[in-house]
Amino acid sequence: MALLVILLPDPVAADAAAPPEPSALTWLLSPDGLVLSRQSESAPALCPRADSVVAVVPATAIAWHRPMAPRAPANRLRAALGGMLEEQVLADDDNLHLALAPRAIPGSPVWVAAMNKPWLQAQLARLATAGLVVDRLVPALAPALLADGGAASAHFFSHADPAGAEQTWLALSDADQALCLPLAGGLARALQARWSARGATFSATPASAAAAEQWLGGPVAVRSAAEQALAAVRTPWNLLQFDLAPQHRGSLALGRLGRQLLSPAWAPARWGVLALLLLQLAGLNLMAWQQARALTDKRQAMDALLRASHPQVRAVLDAPVQMQRETAALRVAAGMPGEDDFEPMAAAAAAAWPDGQPPAAQLRFEPGRLSLPASGWQAPQIEQLRSRLQPAGWALDNSEGRLVIHRPSPQSPR
Repeated sequence: MALLVILLPDPVAADAAAPPEPSALTWLLSPDGLVLSRQSESAPALCPRADSVVAVVPATAIAWHRPMAPRAPANRLRAALGGMLEEQVLADDDNLHLALAPRAIPGSPVWVAAMNKPWLQAQLARLATAGLVVDRLVPALAPALLADGGAASAHFFSHADPAGAEQTWLALSDADQALCLPLAGGLARALQARWSARGATFSATPASAAAAEQWLGGPVAVRSAAEQALAAVRTPWNLLQFDLAPQHRGSLALGRLGRQLLSPAWAPARWGVLALLLLQLAGLNLMAWQQARALTDKRQAMDALLRASHPQVRAVLDAPVQMQRETAALRVAAGMPGEDDFEPMAAAAAAAWPDGQPPAAQLRFEPGRLSLPASGWQAPQIEQLRSRLQPAGWALDNSEGRLVIHRPSPQSPR
């Protein structure tokens, strides 16, 4: 599943409320979200197409808060969050986009990301105009979730101030806080000892590695912006919530599910399902072959029985029909009545005749059917005759004023 990761520009470098300038965007292309295949900068319209698009919000564009998750219905959750954070944020609520941490539990502390809404809407609109629909929006830096271990980390990176001068900043993150601080200030130095005591892992981008080692007094692990972005993509965060959430959630969910099933991580499952289908197909073909073979053997056995019983039959077209016809011819030649003749049918009617019913008159016979007038018969007597005929394999119909005794057809109930 090809993944396009777009690094959104820092809103501090320009007026956050102003529309974004048509500059190039840094993007990454990954086949699975784990390794990097391509990296470049281009206008949004020139970005490569992929199965999924994920945008990364820079660390300096998010302010983190940790209130209690409100107990409110989904349609009022955003308003409840805005009311709880009213005294903690300086921006107007209409210009603020809020997003909850994954797996938020109502009534428990929850991390909330606060971003400049006009800037974020402008970035998403710019990508949408170029045909890039963002499936997920993830933070470059987020508090470590307790469910994920709550490990502390510190990352040095270069950040341009409003005047355009590059400075080295420090992004700190653990289960208790997430903030970005310039190394030039005293707050970062004051927090260094506490974070070192927590066992925080320090890393730095290649451009800021020298300044970070000088500030720490020791080596730091070098981690590129691409590695940092792919690590952010692998987190469960998605900042597209509330009014920025896609309206076509069902189709997007199906699309994400399809892309997930086509990802390399699901390759063993796909091969397993394919092997199971092939095994089922082979089993069905084997069963069909066995049934066809058994049917052929039965037909050959019937043909052999017909030839052995009636050697005069030269061509076998339909063995059961021919066997019945030849047997009937022998019976007629021997002067023996068949089951469709008058004698067996009259005997069956006599044996099943209802108690107290006078003898029948005006009998009519045709091969396989014996009828008598229904006048003078009561419904209980007709049912009694029918019930007595059924065990012997005969059926009784009452139609057009006559009672007809006959053998039931295979399709009709007795």
